[in-house]
Amino acid sequence: MWDDAFPSFLIGLREGLEAGLIVSVLIATLVRSGARSRLPQVWTGVLAAISLALSFGAVLTFTAASLSATAQEAFGGALSVVAVGFVTAMVFWMRRSARTFSGEIREKITGALGMGAGMLIVTSFLAVGREGLETALFLWTTARAAGESAGPLTGAAIGLVLAAGLCWGLYRRVLHINLTRFFTATGAVLIVIAAGVLGYGLRDLQEGGVLPGGTSYAVDLGGSVDAGAWYSTLVQGVLNLTPTMTWLQVAGYAGYLAVVMPLFLRGAPTRPTAPAPPAREAGPVPRTREAKPVRPVPLRRRPSWVVPVAVVAVPAVLAGAAVALGGSRPADAQTVAVSGTDCGKGFTAPKPGRRTFRMHNTGDKTSEVYLIDPGTGAVYGEVEGLAPGTTRDLAATVTGGTYAWRCVPSSGKAVTSRAVRVAGAGGTAAAVVPVSAADLAAPLRSYKAYVERGLATLVTQTRRLSDDVGAGRLVAARTDWLAAHRTYASLGAAYGTFQDYDQKINGRPDGLPGGVHDKDFSGFHRIEYGLWHGESASDLAAPARQLAADATGLRKAFPTQDFDPGDLPLRAHEILENTLQFELTGDADQGSGTELATADANLTGTRELLTVLRPLLTSRAPRLLPTVDTDIARFQKLLDSAHHGGTWTPVDRLDTTARARLDGATGQLLEDLAPVPDLLEIRKSA
Repeated sequence: MWDDAFPSFLIGLREGLEAGLIVSVLIATLVRSGARSRLPQVWTGVLAAISLALSFGAVLTFTAASLSATAQEAFGGALSVVAVGFVTAMVFWMRRSARTFSGEIREKITGALGMGAGMLIVTSFLAVGREGLETALFLWTTARAAGESAGPLTGAAIGLVLAAGLCWGLYRRVLHINLTRFFTATGAVLIVIAAGVLGYGLRDLQEGGVLPGGTSYAVDLGGSVDAGAWYSTLVQGVLNLTPTMTWLQVAGYAGYLAVVMPLFLRGAPTRPTAPAPPAREAGPVPRTREAKPVRPVPLRRRPSWVVPVAVVAVPAVLAGAAVALGGSRPADAQTVAVSGTDCGKGFTAPKPGRRTFRMHNTGDKTSEVYLIDPGTGAVYGEVEGLAPGTTRDLAATVTGGTYAWRCVPSSGKAVTSRAVRVAGAGGTAAAVVPVSAADLAAPLRSYKAYVERGLATLVTQTRRLSDDVGAGRLVAARTDWLAAHRTYASLGAAYGTFQDYDQKINGRPDGLPGGVHDKDFSGFHRIEYGLWHGESASDLAAPARQLAADATGLRKAFPTQDFDPGDLPLRAHEILENTLQFELTGDADQGSGTELATADANLTGTRELLTVLRPLLTSRAPRLLPTVDTDIARFQKLLDSAHHGGTWTPVDRLDTTARARLDGATGQLLEDLAPVPDLLEIRKSA
């Protein structure tokens, strides 16, 4: 996360400091002019500027979300290029104006003082608003490049808080900073970051079909560079340099740095700015003639909260309107009926491309609806749980071919609409061949046989563990414990069917009132705690006997337990999610330091699961399993490096680099496994 946070931290710090310095100058000017009562007007303008920046960010986010995948790439790429332009102009402007901008602000605010409250609000709004818009645009582009990482928001927040503290210190004269040097140093770093954003934006424009050369690679190190390693993550997060880059990306990155960096470091020579002439003190105004006294007309006083609320609310309302208009349904969106009698009514052949359909349930039962290829049953889009009388949008990419709707009510038979033929081509439509419970029957039988063999081994191993503990052979019991625990950990896909046995056999002390000393703490982790914390054989004899009895009971109960075939695709991802959460953090360890041995067993279970699912996955996503196999091999190699004969390196003794590599390899494997549940989801067809 922190590699993604640094660019946003720097933007938050710089822009926050610029905006904070502007506000500080505004406040100081009013205070020194004896106009302290006008401070609320300054804060009103500042609030309006903040509201505008947040609203601008919301418009960017929701506008992108309403676009097709290709259009999102083009939209994001264009804004990335615009953001680079803004940042470039910002660093050059600040490089030139660091010494004089406080005088310029004071001159503007002094002029606004004599022009009424409205002008004072507008002046502060314009002064801060520009910084806010620049910040919102650049943060949006960096957050988009980081994907789902919280790093950009975290970095920006830290930068803004630090900037606020620096501004307070400068205002109170607690701190003294050479602003010219500060903005020069941070500007140079920002230019390097902006070059990466430019390259990222150009790549998005290529993927969006705006620019050519999307398959012409200047650099392709994907096979030799570990994308999950800490150094790869750091370079990608901070500099936006990736193992695979096109010629246009490389040219844009190198060209931007070659032109902009020398110009910035050299700096354009500027003449010293002459100080603004001091304002004349107001003298008596000569009277030309006597004026009759005019009786003042009492004015109705406006509540003090009206203007601040208005200036904050107006940008938010405008942003909401822009989002509503931008996210409104396309004019050519079809309304399609969903029910047992009207399935597909209103559906006509759409034009190729990204299309949105309004699915309206006209029946009296909750239904699922699928846009399918009637010849193969492949699914292009779906809406689940569409309640009677409700309408939801379904977006899908349509190309040349035949399409129909399949409506599946919660009770009753599925209905398929008449088919329509779409002529021409509109891109590549991703379709998923549906999976039925029957398709998963054979993989389920194979996996249940694997689990039954594992449980038979587990019973033998837990009995040996109990015998060694009972005989006082605690050194041998440690070896027995590790072997038995690894066997159990390799059955990860079956955890959901083990019911209460899982808590008895492998429960952790988390949440128990007495913790590790609670009477309900049992199973492998209870024995682990005792074996590695000096408990006697007599103290561990009862827990060991109970573990052996529970393993025997589980083996007898398993053939009659309900094993949902839909659990197989889910567990392909969930096993290693638990590994990342509990084993690689050390949270599950009770003293043995064998978390990586458990992770190795989890990987064995995942590999076995993918073996039984391989035929279904290969026919639906031919490129998925080769990528996953590469990820597994990398993860296995890292685990093997921590295995030394009969011992394993504890997670907390790994150096920072090794731990980062493990986390990165696991994260990459999880990311590549993520499509499996969707690909093999059981979809209703009758």
